[in-house]
Amino acid sequence: MATSSGNSSGSSALQIMNSGSDQEGLHQVMDQRKRKRMVSNRESARRSRMRKQEHLTDLTAQAGLLMKENNQILTSINVTNQLYLNLEAENCVLRAQMAELSNRLQSLNDILDYIDSSKWLLENEEEDLSAQFGGDGFLNPWSNLCFNQPVDMFMC
Repeated sequence: MATSSGNSSGSSALQIMNSGSDQEGLHQVMDQRKRKRMVSNRESARRSRMRKQEHLTDLTAQAGLLMKENNQILTSINVTNQLYLNLEAENCVLRAQMAELSNRLQSLNDILDYIDSSKWLLENEEEDLSAQFGGDGFLNPWSNLCFNQPVDMFMC
């Protein structure tokens, strides 16, 4: 029985040795998988950083283009505002000139109306003067004027 017990103890030692080498192999396989996973994770992180950097570069370029476009629009707005202000000033001057000319025209029309309304006085005076100076009409400055037509300065 000694042999059988020796055999059994030898086989259990062999089993322990086999299980020890299995554990070592298992550890090696797990370490290898762990290293593969770490390398894969590092590569994935590197690709992610590269994508992030490319995205940042694209956004920076887009921001630069938008800022350039914004500056061009602002310049265009400033030029347009300056042109508007110049036209507004010119329009103001033209309105003032129109008001002045309208006032002058009104004054001239008032004078013509006054002359027309007092035409009968002038005719009477003319008759009196022609009677006094021989009737040639030489001394009457109003004898050749047309009094019944108003002055219109805005004719096209």
